Parts: sequence; structure tokens; C-alpha cells
Amino acid sequence: MTNFTFDIYFTLPEIYLVISIFVLLLFGVLASGSAFLGYPLLSKVVGLISVQVLTFTFLILIYFPYSNFTSWNFFLTSDFFVLCSKLIIVGSSIIWTYFSIVYVVNEKINSFEYWILILLAVLALLCILQTYDLLTLYLLIEFQSLSFYVLASFKRSSEFSTEAGLKYFVLGAFASAFLLFGSSLLYGFTGLTNFNDFHIFFTGFLTEPIPFMSGTFLGLVFILAALFFKLSVSPFHMWAPDVYEGSPTSTTAFFTIFPKLAIITLLLRIFLISFHDLFSTWKNLFLLGSFLSLLFGSLGALAQNKWKRFLAYSSINHIGFILIGFLPGETFGITSIVIYLFIYIVTSFAIFSFLYTVRLYEYPQWSQIRYLDEVLGLSKTNPLLAVSLTVILFSMAGIPPLSGFFAKVFVLLAGVRSSTYGLVLIAIIMSSISCFYYIRIIQLAYFSKVQRWPILQPVDKSTSLVLGISFFFISLLFVDIELFYTPIKRMALSFTL
Repeated sequence: MTNFTFDIYFTLPEIYLVISIFVLLLFGVLASGSAFLGYPLLSKVVGLISVQVLTFTFLILIYFPYSNFTSWNFFLTSDFFVLCSKLIIVGSSIIWTYFSIVYVVNEKINSFEYWILILLAVLALLCILQTYDLLTLYLLIEFQSLSFYVLASFKRSSEFSTEAGLKYFVLGAFASAFLLFGSSLLYGFTGLTNFNDFHIFFTGFLTEPIPFMSGTFLGLVFILAALFFKLSVSPFHMWAPDVYEGSPTSTTAFFTIFPKLAIITLLLRIFLISFHDLFSTWKNLFLLGSFLSLLFGSLGALAQNKWKRFLAYSSINHIGFILIGFLPGETFGITSIVIYLFIYIVTSFAIFSFLYTVRLYEYPQWSQIRYLDEVLGLSKTNPLLAVSLTVILFSMAGIPPLSGFFAKVFVLLAGVRSSTYGLVLIAIIMSSISCFYYIRIIQLAYFSKVQRWPILQPVDKSTSLVLGISFFFISLLFVDIELFYTPIKRMALSFTL
């Protein structure tokens, strides 16, 4: 097999996805002028075809032979961690697309291009997982970002959506500049761009002259700042509340669920593999980011009265917990990060399926809930939905024996193993503070006096299915944690091979 044939074979799922996107785009353009399949019916049809395309991509990945190798002239890599992460992202995107179709129809987002952009964003995330060079890192991050900018501002009839897209674009440009400047510094000081070359080059380099190491460290700081921006780690979180609030709810769910796994994979590959010998230097940056995220995420959420801004600050708080897993610099830390991410993704599906579900009638139309106090009296109007919300919020707060409790336990154990006892104590205190604003919502649903009885729209089948499955996962994970811990541990071991 020639190198080119091998490269094509190696990226077969991505190539299939690219071809499908082009065919779907051509179909949308030709069908949009049809008398039988115009707007808004076309958007729903393209959404359903997108589910089919992603399902076939998932099947290709399942039957794709696993092995450790690099391709495309060492620009891309693959291992068991990458393969499992791809399956998680594609599987999650199938679920997200399936239960977002109803929301898109209800909100009259009648452009088929929305689903094309979603597929392009998924393609970018799949490629980011395989990145093994600074060149592909920059290009693929920009590819993903451009899709996200358009998705944030896609609801053109809403000035909030336009504002969200513009803010995301302007602030994202600064992050891109940081990433490019950091990469150029590393290349200028070392003459290298490949991650494996960095790993070989910096092994045992702690005795080098200070100017060389300070320049390299400055480049790493800029790259870390850019990736922290993509994760909305404090103090680079300023864009998240506004973008989450202004974007369509389906887009907010996409931003919350998908990019984090890809960017965390990049951080693991860069800092725990390529620059592991500089661990004592960059560890403090992660410690600072974790502390600030825990602080601003917990305290910022206290002042919110809108759902999406509340979830934005909650997401910042969760990222603070995830960063604790980097501090040991070993396999257990990676395992705790992936466990937290997996439970975070399932919990995000649960909370956003709840937001999709609760639609109130306000004459003359149905509208989606925006404010936290709109769940007032939910226990009386829809008791099952109120129970689901209670379990989801308790899990996000880390109440045992729900899945969120075990996610926090694993990352806090990683913090204890790294001897950062002060940060672990702060994380526990902030988690206790966060319990207040989660319980406040439950108090509104169950114990507040109802002044006006809300009229709720019936729950659609796809959303209730996702909410039900997420609810049972959150509630019953404690029955057999080993079922998930073993494959995740195997994923973490990929970084040691």
C-alpha cells in the first residue's frame, strides 16, 4: 500500500463526511427552488439526512481498524483515545441533531445551511482530535471557529443572535492571534512544529539557558491562552455568557457539548506529551486557570436570572474542575478528566432537552423559557418533568449517589494526588456554594406560590427520549461505575504508549 493510499484509508470517515456535505449542499441548493420541497420543509429534510450521514459515519468508525500510527506526513495521528473520542463526538452529534430538529422547526430556523454548518463543525472537531502539528492545529481551530461564528449569528431575525456572533468573532480573532503568535515563537526558538519532535527535543532540557527556555515558555503561554479561550476558562471567559444567551438554544447546546472534548484532547497531547518535561512550569498555569474558573463560575452563576447565562457560568465552573485533572501529570489525571467530560456531556444533553421541552403559551404564540423563575409551579403542571429537573440539578451540584458526584470525586482525587490540597479545598467550597443556586431553582419548581398557572406545550417524542435516557444514566451510574471506568482507563493509557 502506497503512502497516499494509506493516508486516504486512514481518513476514510472524514472523507465520507466531506463528500456527504458537498452532496447535501448541492441537494439543498437544487431543492430550494423546487415547488414541492422548498422552505421550510427542506430544512427538516436536510436535518433528517444529516442524522443519516452521521449514523453512517459512526458505523464506519465502529468497523474502522484500530492501531497507533501517523499519516499525511505526520500532520495527523491516531490511537485508541482518538478513536473513542471520535465515537463519542459522532454519537453525541447524532443525538443532538435528532432532538434539535423539532426545536429548529418550532423556532422557524428555515435555512438548510444550518445543518451543513453543523456537519462542517463536526468534521472540524474530528480532525482536531487527530492534530499532531502546529500547522494543522491552527488551520483546524480556525475551521471550527468560522463555523461557530456563523452558527452563533444564524438567527438573523434576532438582534441578540447577531450581537452574539459579532462578539464571538471579534474576541475569537484575539484568540487566533494568540495561537498564531505562540506557534511562531515556538517555531522561532526551536525550528519545529511537530508534536513528537517537540517531545524528543525537550526531553531533559531543564538545564538549558534561561533566555531560550523563557522564549519557549512565552510561546506556550500564548498557545494555552488561545485554547483556554476556546474552553471559556477564566479569565478568558468573557465571551461565553453573551454568546450563549444570544445564540439559538440548539446552537448553545452544541457549543456546550462538543468543542470541550476536542480542545481538552489537544491540551493533553501538547502539555502531557510534547512538553511534559516542562511540567513544573506549566502546571501553575493550569492551577491558576482552575482556581479562577471555579471562583468566577460559582459566584457569577449566583447573580444570573436567565437560563442560558446561568448555564454558561455553570460550564465555566465545570471547566475549573476538569483542569484539576491536569495537575498530577499522570494517567489517573487523564482518566478523571475523561470521566468528568463524559458525565458532563450526558448531563448537558439532559439539561438542554429540558430547555427544549418547556415551552410556555403566551398569547398569541408558544415561546421557549428564558428566565429561571419560569419553572414556577412546574411540580404541579408537569410532575415528571419537575422530578427530571431536580435529579439533573442535583447531579450538576455533585449530590451523591448521582453521576455528577462521582465525576467530581475523581477529579478531586487527582488533585489530592498532585498535593494541591488548597485548590481541592477551594473546589469543595465552591461546589457547596453552587448547591445554593441549583437548589434555588428546585425551590421555585416545588415550593414557591404560583400566581398564574402556566400552560405548557406537550413534550415531543425525540426530546422526551433523550431526556429519559439521560435521566436514567445520571440516576443509575452508581450501580456499575466499572462499566465506564475500564474503557476510559484504557483510553488514558494511550498517552503512555
